[in-house]
Amino acid sequence: MATSTKDQIDVAAALVRLYVFLAQYLDRCVDEAARKSYPDSELDAHLTNTRRELMSILSVNPVVKRKLAEECDRILTLGTSCLKSGKADAMTRDAIHTERTALKNKTIALSDLVAVFRALE
Repeated sequence: MATSTKDQIDVAAALVRLYVFLAQYLDRCVDEAARKSYPDSELDAHLTNTRRELMSILSVNPVVKRKLAEECDRILTLGTSCLKSGKADAMTRDAIHTERTALKNKTIALSDLVAVFRALE
């Protein structure tokens, strides 16, 4: 199936959204203000819907779909354990920082790509 430029932009933009929501989820673990500024139910709904959308799109490539599912599961598990305990120990903070840095880099790269694609339309 041939994809249009719009389809490619939509996939990249969905990835950006997912990475932003995952980063916000991790931010809640280490920042009380972040936890209070964005209701859990809204963030959970956005995460669930965006993840579901991407899993559907990525069904054409099981390897990428699996990698993204594993990344989401790893980040959500990390965040959930931290939020349940109410605090993050040094090792958990390091893991959160590592994941947050990776998400930031992916978001920047994909955002730039989306901007270029949109400029070419």
